Amino acid sequence: MPEQSVLVVEDTEEIRELVTTVLERAGFAVRAVGTGGEALEEVRRDPPDLIVLDLGLPDADGTEVCRQIRAETACYVLMLTARAEEVDLLIGLAVGADGYMAKPFSPRELAARVQAMLRFPRTAAPAAPVAAAVAESVRRLAELEVDEDSREVRVDGEVVDLTRTEFDLLAALASRPGRVLQRETLLREVWQTDWEGNLRLVEAHMSNLRRKLVAAGLSSPEIKTVRGVGYRLVAA
Repeated sequence: MPEQSVLVVEDTEEIRELVTTVLERAGFAVRAVGTGGEALEEVRRDPPDLIVLDLGLPDADGTEVCRQIRAETACYVLMLTARAEEVDLLIGLAVGADGYMAKPFSPRELAARVQAMLRFPRTAAPAAPVAAAVAESVRRLAELEVDEDSREVRVDGEVVDLTRTEFDLLAALASRPGRVLQRETLLREVWQTDWEGNLRLVEAHMSNLRRKLVAAGLSSPEIKTVRGVGYRLVAA
């Protein structure tokens, strides 16, 4: 099996070299750059399987770099940030990042996070049988349609622009309307991990998802929080 590739985008040389060394020792093929411009050049030349992206780059804001990367590739994006405020996390996840780690971080934990994310490489899903596709590819719940074949979400017929992770979260809820899905269940299904340190990711992505659905005019169904447990999709 070929080595999985990781692109490290970090302007601080000491951190860049540390991350590169840790990931190479974990068995990944690693490339490293120090600016957003270099990162985009590398993505266009040879898209990696995962990008470790620092938000504090010298030539561009990391969230904007992430937005451009997401427009060109479906690879995983793991943010590194010294700006752990909620607003920065929400913005980063809204533009398509899949996870984050706050600085300072444990090199061993970083390697474990990358390994967990790449345990399930992002590839096209196998074609479903025709009968199953007709019956299950589009889920209609009041004003909401979730089309798993085209990976589109529509509210009253209008397409809502969601990130890959936001779509996966909504699809999981729509597949079991009315049923409470624990945050740990969503972690396993969407991120393929059960590491509890990621629970904040579920909450942040869910916040962005709700905001986008409300902005699109969705009044029913709505995503309800079951405090201390998880979420469910129910008719308003």
